[in-house]
Amino acid sequence: MRLFLVAVGQRQPAWADTAYEDFAKRFPPELKLELKAIKAETRGSKTAEQLMAAEAARIEAALPKGVRRIILDERGERRTSVQLAERLKLWMGEGRDAALVIGGPDGLHPDLKATADETLRLSDLTLPHAFARVLLAEGLYRAWTVTTGHPYHRE
Repeated sequence: MRLFLVAVGQRQPAWADTAYEDFAKRFPPELKLELKAIKAETRGSKTAEQLMAAEAARIEAALPKGVRRIILDERGERRTSVQLAERLKLWMGEGRDAALVIGGPDGLHPDLKATADETLRLSDLTLPHAFARVLLAEGLYRAWTVTTGHPYHRE
């Protein structure tokens, strides 16, 4: 199975790229984490609706056909590490890849949100996009370790 982290924004600080890669390389061959960085629409005279629509089109083009869509949204479901591990087991048992989608500065277009198989909340805090990528990669890695009984997670 492949997990895709589909995130608007191509340039991130070096520390974020390094931290993300550190977690991504820890995943086993049977559960790869792959980043698909989507070009953000140039801000200017466009409305938020136009910006989100353009970014949604790019996200749609990057999503593999038939992938489970997990939208990250501030109104999404809260999950503990153990609960996320349970979801990960379910995703793995489904036999299809999963994509976790992080929107741009204006969020995700409502039409794209409507295609979600589920919606997940990463935090109650507003997070910079670079940090959200790292936090999500770590959370997914921790969830995988829970499923394998690895001592990375202690409860």
